[in-house]
Amino acid sequence: MLAEYRRVTSLTRENEAPIVGDTSWQLPVIARSRKVVFMSYSYSFRRSLPFLLVISLIISGVVNVSVFSQSRRQPPPTNEKKNKRPDPSEQKPEEQVPTDIINKAQDAEKITVSTNLVNVDAVVYQKKGGQIMMGLKKPQFAIFVDGVQKEISNFSTPDAPITAVMVIEYSKWSEVFGYYGSGGMENGTYEVIRPASLFLSQFIKPPDDYASVIAFDMRPTPLTDFTNDPRRINEVINLLLRNQPAFRENNLFDALKFTLIGGRGDSVVLENSKSEKSDYTGLVSVQGRRKAVILIASGWDTFSKINYGQARKIVQGAGIPIYVIGTAGMFKARYGDRISATGGIDGSPGRMDFLQAENQLKTFATETGGAYFPYIFEGEIPGILHTINAMLRSQYSLAFKPDDLHDGKSHKIVVKVDVDGDGVYDEKTFVVQARQVYTAPKS
Repeated sequence: MLAEYRRVTSLTRENEAPIVGDTSWQLPVIARSRKVVFMSYSYSFRRSLPFLLVISLIISGVVNVSVFSQSRRQPPPTNEKKNKRPDPSEQKPEEQVPTDIINKAQDAEKITVSTNLVNVDAVVYQKKGGQIMMGLKKPQFAIFVDGVQKEISNFSTPDAPITAVMVIEYSKWSEVFGYYGSGGMENGTYEVIRPASLFLSQFIKPPDDYASVIAFDMRPTPLTDFTNDPRRINEVINLLLRNQPAFRENNLFDALKFTLIGGRGDSVVLENSKSEKSDYTGLVSVQGRRKAVILIASGWDTFSKINYGQARKIVQGAGIPIYVIGTAGMFKARYGDRISATGGIDGSPGRMDFLQAENQLKTFATETGGAYFPYIFEGEIPGILHTINAMLRSQYSLAFKPDDLHDGKSHKIVVKVDVDGDGVYDEKTFVVQARQVYTAPKS
């Protein structure tokens, strides 16, 4: 009997697949193998004489059944409950956030509007020189919705601090693009880490500015909640430098949805939460502060749960400017004419994929009143970040009351400006960078 058990066990171990990396798909194989061992052993045991002897002793009451049930070592008895609620006195105090930042879980599938106003952030600059215009007044602006002028209800000058969420593509593909784009001279993740670290360390000014960081590959992962602590910002940068991407999927659309309207996802990494999952409050729920999204990504989406149209609708409804730093530009400049027009069978992108990704990033930036900055050379990064910082701190905050419409449709927004005050809008000389679409709520 023992020899037969050893023979079956050795055959089972030889037939098991090696456990490497993610072994979730191998669990059914291992479970079936263990079942075969148990059945073979039980079959041999039932045919043996000791089995009949034990059964007769149990029936006669000589052997207590509890002996078999207690053959495995039991944990020591305790009066504590397994799922005891944590003691508030033992928990670490949470990092303080400004009182006007809502930190409660919201509905993850809807964008709720707490007032009957539509906010529009606008930046005015010259067409030729790109000089940003400051000191403009409310009468110099006009808002048109579907060609009809609306009264500007609220107006504020660009003196508010920055409240930004930085969304970083941190995947195997971004690592490949960065490595080959630099000619193999540096770590591939530096292409996304470098602009992120420069912005967080140089342009977030405590105590008024706040920043949150989300990294995404297969799913979005919050690295830190809103913070103005330089120590926490340095921890985020060091965390990105010390680690390497785990997956090659770029689920950009899911990451944007998670950033803007929130949802349930991985707990914030640097908070050392005991819970694996937690509710994340999106940037839409932040009230009373000037908001923006800094997106560092290639624009390529592999298999998000939502499609491009749904992501575009969420971005339009949120009304938060998205400033995009397009990566993979160095890779495209070096190998763009060598790759095929369409993607490969291994999932690698082709020229059309890069073009589509770039168009998606441009659309997100343009329709929200942000800007798109592709970069091909490493030396362009400081200039790009200085431009983004200047635009963020030069936004005029406008608001208007929409019509009493509940059609759920998108309506076109146009903001015009009369810089010299002569009663004529200066559309030929100046550019007004503002959101272009307003989505009415659906009854």
